[in-house]
Amino acid sequence: MFVHNINPVLLDLGPLQIRYYGLFYVVGFILAYFILQKISNLSKERIEDLLVYAGVSGIIGARVFYILAYNLPFYLKNPFEIFAVWHGGLSFHGSLIGSVIGVYLFSKKYKQDFLHLLDRLSVPFILGLAIGRIGNFINGELVGRITDVSWCFDFGDKLCRHPSQLYESFYSFFIFFVLWNLRNKKMKKGTIVSLFVILYSSLRFLTEFFRQPDPQIGFIVGLTLGQWLNMAMFVIGLYLLYKIRK
Repeated sequence: MFVHNINPVLLDLGPLQIRYYGLFYVVGFILAYFILQKISNLSKERIEDLLVYAGVSGIIGARVFYILAYNLPFYLKNPFEIFAVWHGGLSFHGSLIGSVIGVYLFSKKYKQDFLHLLDRLSVPFILGLAIGRIGNFINGELVGRITDVSWCFDFGDKLCRHPSQLYESFYSFFIFFVLWNLRNKKMKKGTIVSLFVILYSSLRFLTEFFRQPDPQIGFIVGLTLGQWLNMAMFVIGLYLLYKIRK
């Protein structure tokens, strides 16, 4: 068993702390900028605008969804914690919904094709998620279930747990390489984002069996909330792919 004793703070400058988690988000945005330069037909200025739309709406969506779906009673009792995003509490599914809304608003304002933008943005989005899961691991959050595998980690509770954050990072990198290799293939608009949704939801569903459910929620009819959300996401991805191909 490995002992997780990584300090999540990279630099401590008194009232200002630079954490690995936040740094990884910055790296994700920078990589998204350069990737979009390579795979999209947008100008540098429009790419910057797109990332602002998708990024801001994605963060808002991630926070709002987490508050409403995962821990509403806590935030009703502690309203000031709503803004303390550095304490954790961002939902991937909320981030995805928020980003889609942001991309839609961007497409309307700048008269761009909505599905084409989603296809292009899916590639750096999943890469950013892969990097972000490493940040979750460094923070010692979203820990795995108790196990006896030789590569388990003690995240501070003296228990042997799956490093589920690294599992999620691994399959996210895998999805990135799949989408990256499809970026120049001749396919109908919306195919790449559909495949992203299908691949992510199915792999996330499986890895949820190794991830400790949120203590305030636990299991819902034998499955985690994340698994129920990913089943819905999988159906949406299949429906979108069916409509596109039809």
